[in-house]
Amino acid sequence: MHSFRRKFPKRPLILFLDRLMASLALLNLLLVIFDLSYIPLRDFWLKGKVQLLVKIGTFEEEFPQQPLKVLPLRVSDWYDWVKGIEPYQDTKQYLERVEELNSQINQVALEQETERNLQLTDDMLAELRSLSIEMIESNPFQVANKTGTLERIKNKMRLHVFGTKDASAKESFQVFWSREYLKENGFREELNFFDREIKPLMETNYFRPVGENGEPVDNFSLLDLFFFPLFLIDFLSRTWFISRRHTGLSWFDAMLWRWYDALLLIPVFRWLRVIPVTIRLNEAQLLDLHRIQKQASQGFVATIAKDLTEVVMIRVVNQLQDSIRQGKLSNFLTQQNRREYIDLNDINETAELVKLMANIIVNEVMPKIRPDVEALLQYGIGKVVAESTPYQTLQQLPGVKELKINLTEQLVQQIYQVFYATLKGAIPQGSASRCAEDKVFEELLEKLTTNFSQSINSEIKAKQSIQKMEYLLVALLEEVKVNYVENLSEEDIEQILEQKRVLQAKPSSSVQVLPSPKR
Repeated sequence: MHSFRRKFPKRPLILFLDRLMASLALLNLLLVIFDLSYIPLRDFWLKGKVQLLVKIGTFEEEFPQQPLKVLPLRVSDWYDWVKGIEPYQDTKQYLERVEELNSQINQVALEQETERNLQLTDDMLAELRSLSIEMIESNPFQVANKTGTLERIKNKMRLHVFGTKDASAKESFQVFWSREYLKENGFREELNFFDREIKPLMETNYFRPVGENGEPVDNFSLLDLFFFPLFLIDFLSRTWFISRRHTGLSWFDAMLWRWYDALLLIPVFRWLRVIPVTIRLNEAQLLDLHRIQKQASQGFVATIAKDLTEVVMIRVVNQLQDSIRQGKLSNFLTQQNRREYIDLNDINETAELVKLMANIIVNEVMPKIRPDVEALLQYGIGKVVAESTPYQTLQQLPGVKELKINLTEQLVQQIYQVFYATLKGAIPQGSASRCAEDKVFEELLEKLTTNFSQSINSEIKAKQSIQKMEYLLVALLEEVKVNYVENLSEEDIEQILEQKRVLQAKPSSSVQVLPSPKR
């Protein structure tokens, strides 16, 4: 997978070539995007104007009232041929007749209204009425998937002639193209309305022939052909240099390495070229995608972390349950199928840990808890003495209670002192090498550990407790899975990612490395 991380600085010439090819690839991508959007946005490229049609329920309004001019020229005049677009003959003929009527009216205005001129005007109006009926019935806008444009034309004509959209569209055109209506409302004003409101909509209609492949004619490949040799030479040369620079990498392997560059050479699915263009812009240092990649990866992690955590934890718990059901716990406790133990460092870690814990308990813990231990022993011994028959007989004598208390305190102190001294003497002091006491202690400890393990195993076998232990452990793991795994999966992933970002933001010098323990 390609990485968006910045690499080492490139040489000026290589960087210049990368930027040149990246710019050409970007230009090609923009041309592809323009071509893909040309048909849906052809009305804009044709008129170069922007006007929004706001429709909410029965309310319909155009904003702004007059289209806003954005482009200084008509892009469709030079790009229609790329998409094979031609004027639709019916609407073209209709607009030509309107232009002829304009010219005829202007001529009549300059000359006298002779019978011949009036007859020509009436013939043109009659033809326009006929063409209007034919346009409504045949719907020439359907071929270009612009039936909605025809509906807008009919609505505009209904509103203009009758003041309502509920009137007949045919009747509206019949009235509009009549001498009486035009003469009453003014020839020039009505024709200006047509040129301003109706003509731009009719001009958007077009005809697009179908080629021999059954698809509409499209000449974009002729434009794209200009970029093809440039991208091909760049792809071959770039992959060849990669194969030469890396040992054991063939030319074909290098092509697979730069697979995304091949998308610039494929004449279908051209929108996929956004992939190589994005990568090339990053390589040419014209675009930094490292932060985008970082945020995208964190968003991906946040999306799957909950499910992943839950799946992993449930999988671990299920494996533990399966191991217990298969009797591995019993084998471990009873030491069945025991393999020869492998010692990696000639150290009995169990004995060392026991000695370390015993040293801490004897030297650090017991002196601090001595008063509590003595109080507990004194209470226990005093209770035993008080319940004895001789003491109950003699307790009525004067001074016996005080004697009992004093003897109990002395006895407790002596017991604790003897026990503490025995433990302290059994534990080797200092860091000297193994001495005689240490060897004796290890032998006793190993004997104790062995006898304890054997006793545990024998008792477990004797009392048949394995099945009950297995049942309880499986049930306990099931409860852990229900009560805790869900809490883990619902933990705020964003907080975890925030902690990760904080750790990454800290300088390496602030990280403290803990020293390894000495042996």
